[in-house]
Amino acid sequence: MTNKIILQKLSVRSQDSYVLAERYYSILSALNDLHLTQREVQLVAFTAVRGNMSYANVKDEFCKKYNSSSPTISNIVSKLKKIGIFIKEGGKIKVNPMIALNFNLDVQMEIKLLHG
Repeated sequence: MTNKIILQKLSVRSQDSYVLAERYYSILSALNDLHLTQREVQLVAFTAVRGNMSYANVKDEFCKKYNSSSPTISNIVSKLKKIGIFIKEGGKIKVNPMIALNFNLDVQMEIKLLHG
C-alpha cells in the first residue's frame, strides 16, 4: 500500500513583526506540547523581535505594549529558561538561537506530521 501525502499551504501576511513572531511561537508551542500561555508566547515573540529581554527600557516597553508587570516578566523568564526557550548569553536573556528568527523577513515553515 502506498502512503498518500496531503499537502496543505497557508499564507498569512502581516506588516507587524510581533504578530508574525507570536504566530510562529504559538505554532511551535502547539506542535511540541509546550502549553505556553498567551502571555508567555507574547514574551518569547517580543524578545525574539527585540533581541533580548535584559534592559529595563525593553521590559518597560513590553509591559506597556501588553499591559503586564515586571514581576510577571521575571516569572515567565525563569520558567522559559528552565525549559530551554530562553538562554542567558553574554549576560543577556535571549531566545534560544535554535528557534530564533528574523521576523522582519518572510518566514516559511514546512511541517511534516508522519504516521507510522
